[in-house]
Parts: sequence; structure tokens; C-alpha cells
Amino acid sequence: MSTSSYTPALKKQYLEQVFPTLKESRGYKNPHQVPQIVKVSINTGFGTDLDKNQIKDVVKDLAIIAGQKPVTAKARKSVSNFKLRQGQIVGAHVTLRGDNMWEFLYRLITVALPTIRDFRGVPPRLDGSGNYTIGISDYSIFPEISVENVKRTLGFDISIVTTAQTDEEGRELLSLLGMPFRRPEPAQAA
Repeated sequence: MSTSSYTPALKKQYLEQVFPTLKESRGYKNPHQVPQIVKVSINTGFGTDLDKNQIKDVVKDLAIIAGQKPVTAKARKSVSNFKLRQGQIVGAHVTLRGDNMWEFLYRLITVALPTIRDFRGVPPRLDGSGNYTIGISDYSIFPEISVENVKRTLGFDISIVTTAQTDEEGRELLSLLGMPFRRPEPAQAA
């Protein structure tokens, strides 16, 4: 039995280029101070109007995109105004770590985001703690999803959790990994 020592391309880029660059530019003494990505969470909510077959299709598509099986989220209590019953499936989420996380981020940054129509970059705003969340309005931007089989477009949120202490550190980490942040518009003189 042979074990392969495959390293995802983005992880290799982080270890060989981004890590030394961050350590030098920020002047970290300890290598554990250098920001790194901890996990990536993908979350989607599809409400109450989907039937069981459509829910299975969405969960299957999310599993194909993420590379691992998502967990379905059920309603905690009934709300009659929203036609919601307790225990009804209303969403799905998956948390990626390790090589799955690096593979997903690579596909997101290099393949999926650039295929968005009229793409000018993602907003550069982080959450205040060095973490980044982006909303995708149509999950069919991923090449793994066949557009012909998509019966209903659904969006999802992608949260990238880092060990960065500030937004500047997190933004620098993500931009060095290739995240296409939107450039600020130049001010026009009147």
C-alpha cells in the first residue's frame, strides 16, 4: 500500500510563498503568529417551498461543490406565518478543513469567481476579526454543476475563518492567496 504525499496547490503556495512573505512583511518573531486559514464554512438556506426531491438535488450539488457531505438544518420550531413546521429541512451547511478546504478555496478563487458575469472583484470588507464572508447568488458558477440539471438557482454563503487578529492581516493573507478583491474607485474631480 503506497501513500501519496499530494499537497493541494493553494496550500503549497501558502507554505512556499505566502507564509514567508507575511512573516517578513509583518515582522513576526514566532511562526505561530503568522495568520493562516482554519476552516471554510458553506451555508445555504432554501426555505419551505422545496419538495423532498429538490432538497436531495440541492444537498447533492452542495456535496459535489464542497467535496464532502453537507449536514441538513431543520427548523427548531413551527411558525405558521411562514408555513414552517418543526423538524422540516430548511437548509444545509458543510465545514471544510485540511486538504478539502484548500482544494475548495483554489477552485473558488481561480475557477468559480472569475466566471461570474461582469465580475469586478469581491468586496474587501472583513468582519473585524480577520474573517471573510462572501455571498454567492448562484451556485452554478462552479464547473462541477451541470447547468442543465439545475431546476432552481440557489445561493450560499462562504465564510473563511482565519487566525488573523485584524482585518488588515486577514486581507493581506487572502490577497496573497489570490482572492480577487475589488479595487477602490478613484475619486473623480468635479
